Amino acid sequence: MPSRSRRNGAPFELIPAIDLLGGRCVRLRQGRYDEATVYSDDPGEVAAAFCSQAICRLHVVDLDGAKAGRPTNRDAIRRIVSAAKRVPVQLGGGIRTLAAVDESLALGLDRVILGTVALRDPDLVREAARRFPGRVAVGIDARDGRVAAEGWLEESRVDATDLARRFEDAGVAAIVHTDIARDGMLGGPNLEASAALAESVSIPVIVSGGVASVDDLVRAAAFPVAGAIVGKALYTGAVDLAAALEALSCC
Repeated sequence: MPSRSRRNGAPFELIPAIDLLGGRCVRLRQGRYDEATVYSDDPGEVAAAFCSQAICRLHVVDLDGAKAGRPTNRDAIRRIVSAAKRVPVQLGGGIRTLAAVDESLALGLDRVILGTVALRDPDLVREAARRFPGRVAVGIDARDGRVAAEGWLEESRVDATDLARRFEDAGVAAIVHTDIARDGMLGGPNLEASAALAESVSIPVIVSGGVASVDDLVRAAAFPVAGAIVGKALYTGAVDLAAALEALSCC
């Protein structure tokens, strides 16, 4: 059942997303690289527009990096960070070594999200969280409850909740939980799965994938999750950012 209680009483975060592919701002359907829609050739301009509103955080995914296994879109990321000004920016995609964590944070990011490496090498995640307190999050992307990796191109047999519990005492800042089947589909987020994950660990959980309306966000704010990432709905106009922020201020 939904609950308005969130650990530490922190406000619910609406987090706009920018996905980068070839330096451009795109959205995928269910993580399929061959189903990318280009929304802008200037990610910095998109970031500036989002950050002109009272958002708490910006979410960026390096899709090329996720596929290649190393950060790729550095120039676009720099432009986004510059345009965001004081708004914290978090980045995921292809960050799989301690050197990559260090180099990514040096771009001015607030925190990095470790996904594939969280599955493959949880000790590295622990070490990164120790070296960079409060600046490392874990990305858990799941299809039917099982964790996917390598830019969603590979599936494992690991249960999403079991993976989250491995980092219970690691000091990670948050878990970004994506239901791949919902991502880019505008069919509503899988709040029940994200809430169940949030109830299983003490780490704040951010839901990602499927937000299609302001009502979805208001409903999400009633669940024990820390926030929601919104992508395609903002680009199509299904969600008006200013209206969504106003609605959430009443929650």
